[in-house]
This record gives sequence, structure tokens and C-alpha cells, in this order.
Amino acid sequence: MTPASKRFLPPEAIARIARLELRARAVVEGVLAGLHKSPYKGQSVEFLQHREYVRGDDLRRVDWKVWGRQDRLYIKEFEEETNLRLTLLVDGSASMDYRSGALSKYDYAATLAASLAWLALSHGDAVGCAVFDEKIRASVPARTKRSHLSSVVDVLETSRSNRPTAFGPVLRSLSETLPRRGMVVIISDLLGDREGVFQGMQFLRRRGHDLVLLHVMDEDELTFPFEGPTRFEGLELPEHIACNPRALREGYLAAIEEFLANARKRSAAARCDYSLIRTGEPVDAALVQFLSRRSSTAV
Repeated sequence: MTPASKRFLPPEAIARIARLELRARAVVEGVLAGLHKSPYKGQSVEFLQHREYVRGDDLRRVDWKVWGRQDRLYIKEFEEETNLRLTLLVDGSASMDYRSGALSKYDYAATLAASLAWLALSHGDAVGCAVFDEKIRASVPARTKRSHLSSVVDVLETSRSNRPTAFGPVLRSLSETLPRRGMVVIISDLLGDREGVFQGMQFLRRRGHDLVLLHVMDEDELTFPFEGPTRFEGLELPEHIACNPRALREGYLAAIEEFLANARKRSAAARCDYSLIRTGEPVDAALVQFLSRRSSTAV
């Protein structure tokens, strides 16, 4: 750990806190204050811009004068004086159980989600949460009360199945059911249905949501530190391979770099804010970096 990061809690310290709600409070208290700025644009008295109508929009906001001139439906957008609506989508598939350190990828992702919920609720924002694999396993709708954090934590601590991920159907369904535009944060390792996640992002983007992808990867997956004869077992498929890791390292690292580059490229194409987060770094440091960037770029 570098000297600049000593003020942050390492994953080992977070792991010693058994309750997820207390983990979240330890991560955010006193560290993330003052970084919040709502990117949501909603209804107020000051006109901002037009955008094309999408199914589900309030017809009372259609600009009928524009329709009369162009025969196309456009919605009036206004500067927002109310707060953010945050939806947290956490990948609960079997691959998220991998761990090389104190926290599995799922433990890390759940801590990230609970910390973001704690921060948002402390600013009066509405927070909803869902855990999914090939379908949504548990969810809670958005609420603004601070006591709602307990409901979010209950969702994150729900019993999970050893199933693979099906991003496409899950994200498409959510795009049709989320009641209004806001920020959607997807926390996942992206292993499995990668094409589906980017197709799903397009559905959410067309509904006007601000998208964030927090790509959680274990240090082992990024550095491939294995030595000597090793047996690798699949978490989502009943398959294994026994090999000498040295023979695989070069090809593996090239493949993982291509995987990460593709995730960055596809996220940019979907106008999604992408961050790679390593399970070996402090959770609060990862959040400070992410929220600082959001604060400096939000308009």
C-alpha cells in the first residue's frame, strides 16, 4: 500500500467487520462527504432542452408545438431541483464468489453497493437495489428514508444460487420497469454474457438513464500469479483444467487485456461511465476516486 493510501481501510480490515451495514458506514463516514452532485435532470421551472419521446414518458411534457411543425414527439426537459434516483444492480452469479484475498468479488461488490446506498440516502436521494444472475433474485424499490439502508442490505445479503449471468434479459426487463430516469450502477465482473450487458445498457440509455459500470475483478484474475502444477475449476460450469500456469500466462494476460479494452470501448459506445476496480484495493479509496471523477464531470 502506498503512503497516500494509508488513511483508507484495507480489504482485510473491512472483512473483519461482519455486518454489511457496519462495513458500509466504516467505508463512507468522514471520507466521502461533500462529493455528491446530482446529475439527474427532471422537472422544475427552468427549461433545459428537448429530447425525443420514449415509451413511458409523461405525455403532459410533450411539446405539441414541435410536433405540429415536425410531426415527431419531443419531451421538454427542465433543470432539476430535486435529488438523484439511484438504482444499484449487483451481479450475484457464481463467478462472483472467487476470492484470493480477504473479500470475494461479491463481498466487495456488496460493500460497494451498500456504501453507495448509505452515501446517497444521507443526501436525501432515492435508492433502489437488485441482485441478479440469470434473473433478478431479490430487489427493493427506491426509497429516500435513511432507514431504507436496512432493506438494501437485506437484498444484498439474500441467499444466492450458483447460476451464470444473463445480463440481456435482466437489463431489458429493468429498462421497461424502472419508473423514471436516474442513475443506474451495475456492479459486476462481466464474466459470462458480455454481449448481453452492452445490449442491456443500450436499452437503459434509450430510457434516459445515466449509466455507471463498476467492473470488479480479483487480483488473481488480473495478474495470474500462479506457479507450479495447478487445477483450475469452473465456478459456473462443471469443467476443470490441470496445467502448468507458466505455459498459459502470456496468452492469458493478453486475453485479459483484450477483455478489459473491449469493456472500456463498449462502455464508451454506450455512454456509460466505466471503472475497473480491483479487490485488492481499499473499498473507500475506490469510491473516493470514482465519486471525485463524477463530481468533476457532472453537469
